[in-house]
Amino acid sequence: MSTEENDNKTVDAAKETAGKAFSVAMNLKEKNPKVFFGAIGGVVLLLLVIMMSGGDSKPPITSTAKNLVTGQRYILKNPNTYEVESPIQLVAVPGAIAAFDDSEDDGKKVESCRRIAQGTPVTIVEFQDFAGKKNAFVKVQIEDGDCKGTSGWVLAIDVQ
Repeated sequence: MSTEENDNKTVDAAKETAGKAFSVAMNLKEKNPKVFFGAIGGVVLLLLVIMMSGGDSKPPITSTAKNLVTGQRYILKNPNTYEVESPIQLVAVPGAIAAFDDSEDDGKKVESCRRIAQGTPVTIVEFQDFAGKKNAFVKVQIEDGDCKGTSGWVLAIDVQ
């Protein structure tokens, strides 16, 4: 049997099935119009629900990595928060972000210079790779405010 004959049989079977379905629908319309039109309304309602429950029309917010350069000035900005008042942690050792503990700090000046406000201008001093990601951490020097001249490490995504 050739492929063309197979295709013709498939098309004929589809036509026959469609014809039977149409015949059943018309028979139902004549014998019980309430059920027929109720079924059509149900299908239309189902299609409307499916169309209206689509995804958000706004594209997701993504942060693209910048090519940061040593010696250049940038600002600190966390792309993962909407809270403008949320500070960025400045730590002494790269990779210590998750292990940060305020309880061991002696003195208000040191503590206040560990939490840097977003929008603070900084200069990049050096980079550190982590877990196969190039330049994952950035050593920055604060260029403005009470902590001017203080340096420490932040995540590279926090430098914009």
